[in-house]
Amino acid sequence: MTEYTVEFVGTGETIEVADTETILQPCIEEGIAQEYSCRVGMCLACSAEIVEGEVTQPAARGLTDEEAEEYALTCMARPQSDLTLDRGQYPPSIEDDAATATGTDGDGSGDNTATGGAAA
Repeated sequence: MTEYTVEFVGTGETIEVADTETILQPCIEEGIAQEYSCRVGMCLACSAEIVEGEVTQPAARGLTDEEAEEYALTCMARPQSDLTLDRGQYPPSIEDDAATATGTDGDGSGDNTATGGAAA
């Protein structure tokens, strides 16, 4: 068993994670405020951008193959090297889905006008 250092961007938080455990488990044990929900790699609540390092996450079904190279689902990802992660960063497919669900202007109205503004 090998342990790797996982650092979270902008928080000053660092944990040690064995290559046999998910990144989420020591976060929970050490009281780090890592979001999560389903714990099976589908909801993407625990998503983090991989700034530096490598993970393995074969069960991260919520990510495309391309996204799995740039993002880690901490509930599934196991470190393969020391890591730097930026928590709360979501893959582009999630951002695209959110924009579609709320309308193209992002205010939730779907009318393509800014909140509080009138349509031209």
